[in-house]
Order: sequence, then C-alpha cells, then structure tokens
Amino acid sequence: MNRQLLRSQLERHEGLRLKPYLDTVGKLTVGYGRNLEDVGISRDEADFMLDNDIDQVERQLETVDEYRDLDPIRQTVIGNMAFNLGFAGLMGFKNMWAAIGRRDWDRAADEMLNSKWARQVGVRAVELSEIMRAGEVRGV
Repeated sequence: MNRQLLRSQLERHEGLRLKPYLDTVGKLTVGYGRNLEDVGISRDEADFMLDNDIDQVERQLETVDEYRDLDPIRQTVIGNMAFNLGFAGLMGFKNMWAAIGRRDWDRAADEMLNSKWARQVGVRAVELSEIMRAGEVRGV
C-alpha cells in the first residue's frame, strides 16, 4: 500500500474535523473520520491527549501571578482543578484566589470545599483541599 497516497486521499475525502460531530449515519466522529463509537481511541492516543491538555492548562495558569508564586505541590492542586473546571471556571473561585494571595491555606481549602464544584466531584475536592491545606501529599 502507498500510505502517503492513502493518507492524502483520506485527508481530502474525510476532511478534518477537530470537534466531534455526527457522521452521515449518526456515528460520533472526530478528526479524519475516526468513528469514536465503534473504534474509540487507544491508550497511547489518550495519553498523548492528556499530555497535551496538561501542557495547555499549564500555559494558561502561568499567566496568573498567584499561581506562579505557589510551591509545586499547590500548583498541582490548581492544575487539577483547572483541568476539571476549565480555566475560566477556576478563575471564578475569587475567594480561594484571595486566600491563596494571603497564603491562608486553611481558608483557600475551605473555599474549595464551599463550592458547587466540590459537591459535584466529592472525594476529589476533599483530597485536593487537604493537599492545599497541608502543602504536601499524604497517603497517596
């Protein structure tokens, strides 16, 4: 098989769609005709996407002074929240950010828990708030 020719044809015939869509038979599809319902993605592809998503989160967070001033452990807490909430959602935690700016870790952790996000994610929020409070990861 001429892979280069096949790739060129598929790029042209399938077209590139960077967001999922329903194809002509109603299958959830992305990229160059990848049928997500029947084929899904491989572990390597999922790992690649996760690394790209972490890179994007980190680039966004590096624009926030309070984030840059944090130790790496607390930066990781914020990165985890940003991954889940999106950057805009994370920035809505005004009281948490104010507490972080004052280095009031107890208040920052309390503000994390006093949120719709914490009620939605449950144990994740508890774990992350404990790390924010202590500045260290315990028992993981």
